[in-house]
Amino acid sequence: MRVLILGAGPAGLTVAERLRQLGTERHTPIEITMVSAEPHPPYSPPAMADHFLTGERSRLFWKGEDVCDRLRVHYHPGLTAESLDPKGHAVSFADGSRMEYDRLVIATGSRPWTPLPGNDLDGVYNFKSLSAAERLVEQAELGQVTSAVVVGAGFIGVEVALLLNELGMDVTLIEQHTIMPRMLDGETAEIVRRALVARGIEVRLHTTALSFSELEGRAIGVVLENGDMLKASVYIAATGIKPNVEFLASSGLIPGWGVPVDKTLATTLPDVWAAGDVAETNDRITGERFVHAIWPNAVAQGKVVAERILGYQVEYQGAEIMNSLKHLGLPLIAAGAVQGDRELRVSHHGVLRKIILDHDRIVGFRLAGDLRAAGAFRSLMVRKVDVRPFEAELLDSNFGLGRLAA
Repeated sequence: MRVLILGAGPAGLTVAERLRQLGTERHTPIEITMVSAEPHPPYSPPAMADHFLTGERSRLFWKGEDVCDRLRVHYHPGLTAESLDPKGHAVSFADGSRMEYDRLVIATGSRPWTPLPGNDLDGVYNFKSLSAAERLVEQAELGQVTSAVVVGAGFIGVEVALLLNELGMDVTLIEQHTIMPRMLDGETAEIVRRALVARGIEVRLHTTALSFSELEGRAIGVVLENGDMLKASVYIAATGIKPNVEFLASSGLIPGWGVPVDKTLATTLPDVWAAGDVAETNDRITGERFVHAIWPNAVAQGKVVAERILGYQVEYQGAEIMNSLKHLGLPLIAAGAVQGDRELRVSHHGVLRKIILDHDRIVGFRLAGDLRAAGAFRSLMVRKVDVRPFEAELLDSNFGLGRLAA
């Protein structure tokens, strides 16, 4: 069986690893080919900031730089998919090559997306690609760039602003709404804003960018709705992410924002699955369908896809929304919904613990300054446990599953 995996991020690599593991156990011969648009071995995007700050490579290349050799995967870096021919069971690539498959996994991931005129100019960078990030960090370390404007204060925008600040750059972060508007309530967002300002980052909220201004093909400023222009050495586009689905235009597969999949992560095309930042799946708490672009979801989806390819009757239980900021200087984690029918809250000495309930079940939580019990809250949330019997204990920082009756 020939399995072609498009993408070498956590979803694609997990598919390959699980296929090889199960195939070996079952003595099933599998030829695995993996293609990546990047020129690097498979790496971990969430580990890029630590890599640039410390130079440490083991977490960046989380399965080892020789992982494809060890898994006996035919790896093709620096190759971009251009079209999919589902009838011919083949994918065509930008270099003119064509690869056939028996089973196809679309794990092409996503990229930062800023729908502003000029977002493709020289001087506008993104931090979803190791190659693009390396170029910018090298310039910063050489002192060639000294200031940056980051457009968008979602999770990626905040992480990038913190990294560039650590590298010694003057950073301005602008956001149309509040900090991490999809993940944080106003109170938690204000905690993050204060922490960013304390680090020396200028934060301009309720500020709308209209375009990147151009001179001879290079960005020279960000034009704001009020007519002002912010200038810096470089500009970062970080208002959201966009799944890489353009190569599917003539395939007969109709994307939504990402690639719609069913409970088995299968697409509407025969022998084609999708996983990771490109897959449009259901939220396990709300049932809402969208792209859940975080690491744990990608890994979980990769395992399900591999098992379905080999005939195991498994289903994906749904994705989660969860993020933590590692470089803020203040431990913070946000998970699940921002609103419910009521919330539990305690705040003291710089610590905020907030639990969002709906029909007496945890649908989200926000912890700042003290992350204890996060694992317990997540478990109760995904299992949809009625918390009324121990609701009074939930805000205790020592709360944990060990205190619950078996």
